[in-house]
Amino acid sequence: MAKILVVTSGKGGVGKTTTSAAIGTGLALRGHKTVIIDFDVGLRNLDLIMGCERRVVYDFVNVVNGEATLQQALIKDKRVENLFILAASQTRDKDALTKEGVEKIITELSKTHDYILCDSPAGIEKGAHLAMYFADEAIVVTNPEVSSVRDSDRMLGLLASKSRRAENGEDPIKEHLLITRYSPERVSRGEMLGVEDVEEILAIRLLGVIPESEAVLKASNSGTPVIFDDQSDAGQAYSDAVDRLLGKEKPHRFLDFKKKNWVERLFGGR
Repeated sequence: MAKILVVTSGKGGVGKTTTSAAIGTGLALRGHKTVIIDFDVGLRNLDLIMGCERRVVYDFVNVVNGEATLQQALIKDKRVENLFILAASQTRDKDALTKEGVEKIITELSKTHDYILCDSPAGIEKGAHLAMYFADEAIVVTNPEVSSVRDSDRMLGLLASKSRRAENGEDPIKEHLLITRYSPERVSRGEMLGVEDVEEILAIRLLGVIPESEAVLKASNSGTPVIFDDQSDAGQAYSDAVDRLLGKEKPHRFLDFKKKNWVERLFGGR
């Protein structure tokens, strides 16, 4: 049986899809057969970040409605042997997904995959609820700013009360915290919450801290998950997060602000 993960947050624009692409790719690179499902019906982006937008023929809603088989809709990644993508519909209404339809697809995928990543839309509407309902574990993505952390705290409440596990009285969803767009320099200036501040508010296990990086935008625009860029801080941070998700002990990096010396300031070094 597959392990079902949801990548979620209350606020939009924090990096959920970038995270889904990076974590899913990282799991597949480590030999785990992985499928990433885009739950953001009407506003799909996962296929763009994965670089497979031209290969989408059938989507998630087509499968739910019986208009295509799962095998017809699944897109096999050309770079990684064990990685598959199920795109969202761009033209359907957000209410096109049903709990019964999603459960049927997840049950079928669970027979053949090790990990199912559900890339949740922002907010607390139907798509977000369905993305988290069947989850075993949740990666809660937040930026280090008050509004984002507050919205993530609300999502933690929903994860604890509105999931299948909660309804059945089973063990709760295992929650992981991923902080994105982190800048130690801005933290040092008091412009951004520090890691300790976010951990104190949300009180869940820290999976990773992804530094603010131009590599993320560059990777997204080129249709390549940033985890492939192993020379960038962001790529390395996502790789560390995947290792921690799989149970490995990894120290957290990119948390401290290193002041430039006079030579670096003079010549513009970073």
